[in-house]
Amino acid sequence: MSPPRIIVAICTYKRNEPLRTLLEALVDVAKATGDRAKVGVVVVDDNPDQRAKFVVADFEHAFELGIRYRASGKANISIARNLGVNTALEDADWVAMVDDDCEPAADWLNAYLDVLEATGADCATGAMNLRVPEGSPKWMTEQPFFDDIRFDFEDQAPMDLAATNNSIIRAQFLREHSDIRFDPRYGKLGGEDMIFYRTAHAAGLKIRFAKHAGVWGNEPPDRATFKHLVMYRFWLGNSMFVTNRHFGDSNARLFLRGGKTSVLAMLRPISRLLRGDRPQWRYGVASFATGIGQMAGAAGFRKEH
Repeated sequence: MSPPRIIVAICTYKRNEPLRTLLEALVDVAKATGDRAKVGVVVVDDNPDQRAKFVVADFEHAFELGIRYRASGKANISIARNLGVNTALEDADWVAMVDDDCEPAADWLNAYLDVLEATGADCATGAMNLRVPEGSPKWMTEQPFFDDIRFDFEDQAPMDLAATNNSIIRAQFLREHSDIRFDPRYGKLGGEDMIFYRTAHAAGLKIRFAKHAGVWGNEPPDRATFKHLVMYRFWLGNSMFVTNRHFGDSNARLFLRGGKTSVLAMLRPISRLLRGDRPQWRYGVASFATGIGQMAGAAGFRKEH
């Protein structure tokens, strides 16, 4: 049998240098996977000025299946993701997805192939491990800001969702389910990837966790601040509301869920102090913001990504 053809679909927006870092990493990935699969790349430029075009041009001959550049320029991640997926389907057996600020290790696709071959799954997803720039405040890594939003399961564990920052999906499933794509209504709010994968799972997509297929998410300096983390958590809570509301949860139930999250966040530092641990106040405030974001969603507020 001929080796599988894997196309990596990337959407990019105002991140030329991180995109270059990602593409350089994918060159190493393609070399490490060369005896098992043929690798190509699709880059969808969501910048109105098409600024990523010149970065992509530097990798014109870097991949066996080539690199395709597509311009979207709508500043809507769902539209960009659909363009990337549909372009990849022209030549793919598998469509891998990763964000433009991520950096996979050389064995990334090999780890996916190990799980897919062992389980016969249609899809696999791995962890996205966030890391902050050198010189960032110590509390950012001493407190669990990045741990509670990271997938962490046993290798090959069944999943009912996946994340577009690190996943791979069988192209044939996407061809057979052309109605399952990223919803443009959520392309500015976020949550479009959770809705996509939960809908696909309900339609029969078999998803497994690939523990050894993690990628690094490289946080820029302007995100290594307490203010950003609080605002991100507020958006995350708001996005959780949007996603769950899409699948039928009521406003009242989601409001109460947000209230519970906020109360537990307030009590957490106190309970840690009573146990003799450091209170981790910053993490508590950020977690409190998650609950407020959920409650604000139930009250009708929507925060764009």
